[in-house]
Amino acid sequence: MFSAHPIELNGETFHHHLTSNDIPVVVDFWAEWCAPCKMIAPELAKAATELEPHVRFAKVDTDEEQKLAGQNGIRGFPTLVIYKGGREISRHAGAMSAGQIKTWIREFL
Repeated sequence: MFSAHPIELNGETFHHHLTSNDIPVVVDFWAEWCAPCKMIAPELAKAATELEPHVRFAKVDTDEEQKLAGQNGIRGFPTLVIYKGGREISRHAGAMSAGQIKTWIREFL
């Protein structure tokens, strides 16, 4: 089930994944044209290799899922949001290294 790579979520799968996991879900709201989003993608994958299966990682392409991004109050890219039990518990806007991502997430485990 865990691949150590973020899974792609869309309007149909987003709510299901957030509410069906007993572990925190970290969602990367990104856009194809966003340079910092491209920089954070491999860092997020590195963090996933170390933190899964204690944390689930996912991505939402905001160009494809504009409504979902709006419903989640996404204003800048990339924005990482930690959800637990289907509820947002933290968010961070901007690029981070794998180490910074892991440190941030571990605060909420």
